[in-house]
Amino acid sequence: MTLYKIKSLTKKYGKNTAEVVALDAIDLEIPEGKFIVILGESGSGKTTLLNMIGCMDKPTEGKILFMDEDISVYSRRQMTEFRRKTIGFVFQSYNLLPDLTALENVELATEMVGLSRLDAFKALRDIGLEDRAGHFPSELSGGEQQRVSIARAIAKQPKVLLCDEPTGALDFKTGIMVLEVLKRIHEEQGTTVILITHSREIARIADMIIRLRSGKVIGIEHNERPLMPGEVEW
Repeated sequence: MTLYKIKSLTKKYGKNTAEVVALDAIDLEIPEGKFIVILGESGSGKTTLLNMIGCMDKPTEGKILFMDEDISVYSRRQMTEFRRKTIGFVFQSYNLLPDLTALENVELATEMVGLSRLDAFKALRDIGLEDRAGHFPSELSGGEQQRVSIARAIAKQPKVLLCDEPTGALDFKTGIMVLEVLKRIHEEQGTTVILITHSREIARIADMIIRLRSGKVIGIEHNERPLMPGEVEW
């Protein structure tokens, strides 16, 4: 089933001679239930595309259909509601609140959608950090903080998990651990995962690879035999 249908999607910043075209009339279909990588160098439009499909920003032109509903015409309030109910975000920076424990950081997400403390603890257990639930971010390693941010994203049971360079601030070994968590969530929960990266090696774990350059889709690859994270080196 097609989750997103993107039609002539364009995003421009600035005006006149200062205008920058971040996305240039993209046409794209994204299937449901797949592990998808958006691959490209810095400035290729990866993050802009992720922001568009995550309803964090509005396109200049074109349409974004999510399960055949045009989310590109949503009001700001509708965009907020869509993000709250449908999307989980994992960023390169962990964005944890320093004065809250790991469990309390995750609880913020479950409270937004009316879920319980037990749901928050289950999310920590799912990523293997239940024994660190009472620790503050300063007491956690970078990899543990990123895994807490993943738990926070999945705790509200999103339909789509959007990951913006989630291993970018981590060493190789810890990055592999984070990718293993994301793959397991995808496989066990059936969550559609869309991850952006500039690493061709990381892209090899995906079912589908979307290549961007200068705001355009330059290729789409369907990977018949995705690698496991432990098989990847970069």
